[in-house]
Amino acid sequence: MEFVVLPDCPAGAALAAGLRAADRIDHPSGRPWIVGSWPKDEATVIEAGPRRMVLLGHTRLDAAATEAALGRMGSLHDVDTLASRLPGLFHLMASMDGKARIQGSVTGVRQVFTAVVDGVTVAASGVEPLLRLTNASLDETVLAARLLAPGGAPWPLAQRPVRKGIDPLGTGHWLQLDADGRARQIRWWELPEASRSLAQGAAAVRSALSEALAARVGPGRTISADLSGGMDSTSLCFLADQAGADLVTYHVAPFDSANEDTAWAEKAAALLPDARHHTLAADRAENLFDIGYTADRPNVAPEGPSTWASGLAHVRDLAKLATAEGSSLHLAGFGGDELFGRMPACAWSLARARPASGLRLVNRYRLANRWPLRATVRALADRSTFARSLTALAARIDAPPPPLNDPDFGWAFAVRMPAWATPEAVTMVRRQLTTTAAQSPRPLDGDRTRHQALASLGFEGATIRQLNTALAGTGIHWDAPFLDDRVLEAALATRVEDRLAAGRFKPLLTSALRGVVPDAILERRDKGEFSAEAFRGIERNRAALLELCEDSHLARLGLIDPVAFRSAVLNPGPMSHHIQPIDTTVACESWLRAHTRPHTQDTGERK
Repeated sequence: MEFVVLPDCPAGAALAAGLRAADRIDHPSGRPWIVGSWPKDEATVIEAGPRRMVLLGHTRLDAAATEAALGRMGSLHDVDTLASRLPGLFHLMASMDGKARIQGSVTGVRQVFTAVVDGVTVAASGVEPLLRLTNASLDETVLAARLLAPGGAPWPLAQRPVRKGIDPLGTGHWLQLDADGRARQIRWWELPEASRSLAQGAAAVRSALSEALAARVGPGRTISADLSGGMDSTSLCFLADQAGADLVTYHVAPFDSANEDTAWAEKAAALLPDARHHTLAADRAENLFDIGYTADRPNVAPEGPSTWASGLAHVRDLAKLATAEGSSLHLAGFGGDELFGRMPACAWSLARARPASGLRLVNRYRLANRWPLRATVRALADRSTFARSLTALAARIDAPPPPLNDPDFGWAFAVRMPAWATPEAVTMVRRQLTTTAAQSPRPLDGDRTRHQALASLGFEGATIRQLNTALAGTGIHWDAPFLDDRVLEAALATRVEDRLAAGRFKPLLTSALRGVVPDAILERRDKGEFSAEAFRGIERNRAALLELCEDSHLARLGLIDPVAFRSAVLNPGPMSHHIQPIDTTVACESWLRAHTRPHTQDTGERK
């Protein structure tokens, strides 16, 4: 799915004349509005007199009631009521009185990007259509921030594409396109207050997940799903089975024999007798740390490099296997850890939400993680604003990584530039962070844990979105029901002390799915660990990784010292966190080599 959204004005119509696409929907005025290509079964068009509303993606609605509601609306702001109720993941667009509204999903699985073309603002579902219209150049400063590890730049820098003049729509905002071609962002969504008890939250999560699966799965429809053995993907498999799907599951056996994921996956498979289950061998090239973007598949990541690229070979192989089984939709458990697990700042939030009981749980975390008492108290007492935390982070990005037993309850994760980053690259990234901090940005939520959860969910949403860009044309779509707006609202509106009930693993999820997922599966209390795959991947792919050090494109831009990077590839160190800066650097280097072709003014063929 790929499309451009144009304002209701002559200049917008003129731009449409240069776009070739399979599908088009017009404004009520008759001017072109949405131009691109999308599956017919994912398009819903509602008309009420001179007003139109379009939803592209997975959702369910009452067409007659929606038409009546659209007819009663006084302005585009009134769309909020409808948007706040619908399940699924989708783009929503409305056009009335010469103005248009477009929005995606909170986590960015369905994102909106904008650019100014010939004096008018144009929106799109991705970066690629805007590149064709603008041929935007590389933003080297944003690229430099992608070197930060673990995981790249913190929010809000993480949202920025590495192309100048192309901007993302802010989290929780919709875009208004006016008839004169101008645009503005309007906030409409904020996370509900965390006021639900465990029982209330569990009921809400169960309802939201059931709706999420119903929006995607029809009885008898063949879908595929990860069955890692972990609680999140396993739960989705049982929900899909309950919804009547013809289910095909895939389990990737862990390389580390101490990882119990396979035993749990086999137990779950035995309790899903109607599904077809497949296990992929542990030591296969597709499972392991890879160089990511390759010249034989250019321009698969127009937004820029991301660390998911090291698993792209596995995703492509899995897509081929799943489509051979008849699947066009693949479910993954992305987002489950953020919604139902423990974020780094949970201790900080617990100490404030419930000082007595919360501090007892914090002390359990302290003992389990071997945090020094004095350092823990100091971290709990921190009252820094989000802006101050970005400034402090900027000052530390070239420092050594913090000790593993150092408690960090701050707003953002303690990212660092690689040791082989040049002083110029460090300066670029530090300036981005301090400039952003000087603008006093609002965090995604006033509570640090919920801010971290939403920021991390945004990373997961971007991963799903970008994977689907890379998989375009394969006949299958990756999806993550935990990233639905309604699901995350239900989970994060539950009180933090209830989401982290002492002595239980993911208590909110297990309470929500009791009776759907068998008790034998809900008894699991741990997670698998996969650093062995990363080390094995570096060992197997070392020759290819070393080739990236030769005539390095990052070095040409003055961002890394290739000799120092080569040394790290030859001797990455014994701990998994030593691989994280290698991962970001490989992603950036391979991305530069694979994303060089010019973009033509064409929205492409039907996918």
